[in-house]
Amino acid sequence: MHIPDYAHAMIRSALPTVPTSRQVGALDCCLCDKPFEDRSPVPLGPTPTSGLFGCHPCLTRLVARSRRARDAALTHDAERAQAESAAWMPVRKRHLARLCSVRQAAEAVAELARGEDTEALRVAWLLVSLESAHTWLPDAPEPPGSVDREDSEMKDETFRLNLAMIAARGAVAERLAYHLLNDTQPEEPEMCEEFECSEGCSGRHDYTHIDCGPDAVFDDLSEHGITVEQAETEPLTPRLTALSERTEAEEKDSPLPDIEEAAPVILAHFGIDADVTDVLVSAAAVGLVADAWRDGPLDMIHAADDGPSDGEIFAQSVDLYRRARTALVAAQDDGPEVLLAFVAVASDVDLPWAGGSGFALRSVSESVAEFVQHVDDRVWFTANVMRERGWRAALLHRAASAAFKAPTHFGMPGWPGAVTSGMERLAVLDRSDAPGALTDLAAVEAALLEAPDRLGAAALDWISRRALLA
Repeated sequence: MHIPDYAHAMIRSALPTVPTSRQVGALDCCLCDKPFEDRSPVPLGPTPTSGLFGCHPCLTRLVARSRRARDAALTHDAERAQAESAAWMPVRKRHLARLCSVRQAAEAVAELARGEDTEALRVAWLLVSLESAHTWLPDAPEPPGSVDREDSEMKDETFRLNLAMIAARGAVAERLAYHLLNDTQPEEPEMCEEFECSEGCSGRHDYTHIDCGPDAVFDDLSEHGITVEQAETEPLTPRLTALSERTEAEEKDSPLPDIEEAAPVILAHFGIDADVTDVLVSAAAVGLVADAWRDGPLDMIHAADDGPSDGEIFAQSVDLYRRARTALVAAQDDGPEVLLAFVAVASDVDLPWAGGSGFALRSVSESVAEFVQHVDDRVWFTANVMRERGWRAALLHRAASAAFKAPTHFGMPGWPGAVTSGMERLAVLDRSDAPGALTDLAAVEAALLEAPDRLGAAALDWISRRALLA
């Protein structure tokens, strides 16, 4: 007789505390204490031949009672979950609305601070009131136990709010600092000579005119009796090298002057139509991930004994592609600052990687400082191109890079063809040692085309080691 798992507890509670010798000897049922006679005893353990034994009618009755109790409990749990969900959703909605309203206020303050129409004192008060609104935000409400605690929408909205607050604080600080500098200058400012201003300068300066270098702040603080120990000089990053070496003539020139003319020709050669915005954005996202994240220091981290596998890198690159694409689309309206959202995730040393991987950069023995700086430098360059040349120019630059480095990666027009040929090779391979995610070939092909990281890092590693998508 089969005894379902849900009935074990009830049967156990019905067993006698001190069984008789006849019950132990399989002569009497331990539940009703009647002789088995010609009935077959059902062993209840601990082994099939020793312990206690019950009869079919008693066990059938207990199983039926357990089933009724289980169904009643499930119904009660479902009703409780439904009630908890109904109560939770308005709470969640109100909290999201609060986060959204303060974020929108922060974006508006940043916009006013960057403009010239709002006077500086008013900008300062706007920041004070914004900080007050941010401080008065209640803590995130705790969902009930029956509700999934991984609320991606709430996490994303909190992250967006934090980015908006950083942008607002920076914009206000910049506005007030240069407002104070300009207002304290005489009519013929001595700063113009120091900055080598062009003839006819109005004497008004902002961050594009002033560069004190990396060490002036330490000397300035020492005048106030504050000593900060300076770190040893390190090799300059590409961005700082370019900043220190550019001439006055180079400073006036925009980056990548021929990108609008040259890039479409390159992209067309690789079968990418630069006039189709959706295709161009996807290619640019692939290029941003390849240039800022995949190339360079990640190779050393990958080669380390405790570094990520090929499959983990594959899964993470797909996840970052989506984030890069989202950031690039948002940058068209919100400006290049939104690319910081991509930087925050791509260089996060504590964030577990995609595809169910447990790897995080913090766990690797190899230094990740150079990697983090590399990501920041490459995205900074893209933001600078976007600022100087426009949104489309920045997309063309990264899309051209993707065409050379990753023409058949996920997100590129060549990806479906790579999947088709890879599936043909996968179909004839021995998959006895493959992860279970690779059993259903139709599902594998659909996942590769839509979201490869859905297969999991282990399955992608198995595919990568056999170069099926190369």
